[in-house]
Amino acid sequence: MLRKFFEKLHNFRLLPVFVIVSMIIGIVIGKWYGISNFALTPPIDAIKSIFHGTYEFSVPNIIVLGVVIGLFMMMYPAMANIKFEDLGKAAKSPRQLLIVAFFNYAIAPFFMLLLAKIFLRGEPDLYTGLVLYGLAPCIAMVIVFTYLSAGNGPLAIILVAINSIIQMILIPVYAKLLLGEVNFDVWVVGESVVLYLGLPLIAGMLTRFWGVKKRGEEWFHKLKFYLDTMSIIGLLFTLVVMFALKGDLILEKPMLIVHLAIPMTLFFWIMFVVVYLTGWKLGLNYKDAVAVGFNATGRDFEIAIAIAITAFNPTVALATVIGPLIEVPVMLALVWFAKRTEFKLFKGRE
Repeated sequence: MLRKFFEKLHNFRLLPVFVIVSMIIGIVIGKWYGISNFALTPPIDAIKSIFHGTYEFSVPNIIVLGVVIGLFMMMYPAMANIKFEDLGKAAKSPRQLLIVAFFNYAIAPFFMLLLAKIFLRGEPDLYTGLVLYGLAPCIAMVIVFTYLSAGNGPLAIILVAINSIIQMILIPVYAKLLLGEVNFDVWVVGESVVLYLGLPLIAGMLTRFWGVKKRGEEWFHKLKFYLDTMSIIGLLFTLVVMFALKGDLILEKPMLIVHLAIPMTLFFWIMFVVVYLTGWKLGLNYKDAVAVGFNATGRDFEIAIAIAITAFNPTVALATVIGPLIEVPVMLALVWFAKRTEFKLFKGRE
């Protein structure tokens, strides 16, 4: 009976229903506990304070830690399913690397700035939050979206690894260029890389190495069903957590969400479609085009939130927290779009 339910989770046509239900559950939890009224500890700071013995165990703070748990549940199966000998092949992909670098660092921050000027000129705090959100490419969830759309997982990991290094150098430069003098700890980027990318990567490598060596490839192939299930459950759990964090605010100030949803939705759709079609035009196969598309589209909301909390006022931080509430459902829609266009655009390409 449980397996039948898991099989329904794997049915991509039913996924939108599960996503909507997860969002509603999150909003109800957020409204019930009034979580937006509490000062929340960012996940990385929360983990540090647990080790230092200074963590405040409250319902809102525990729910914040759910972000880390949910992202691990999403990332770990994607990492475990990758044959890591393919990483070397993916690293030798100059066209893919150049496409992502160009769109991530020459286009995306300035495109988000343009959208902020068009839609949020009269809302300075939301304007700043939106620009912050556009500064850095994602270093975690794009691997999951690539995985869900049957893209090139090893290439996605290589692209994320390169982005994580470039970010540490360029984020302060872009922050000063687009927002003026901004002071924050750049090592928060490194901490995010370790937490959201490094730990799932190590766990996935060890699982695959142990599973194939001890039980064989056939056993690991059977395990794949449960790994895929964990990834989808992790995605739905993350949605519940994210919407719980701002559930009461969504109900009290829905127009605040709308103000940010319009430019963000335009950003994600336009960026993904342009990069995806660029990959198609340049002769990439579907798997590579999807990996490139998501890596040049997803934004690093963990970094945006961390900078907003440490360098700006609560309203700016609020804008960055709302960001993933919009990004995750839109990126899932883009997964659907990619899968629907695969055979029309990439038929015959390997």
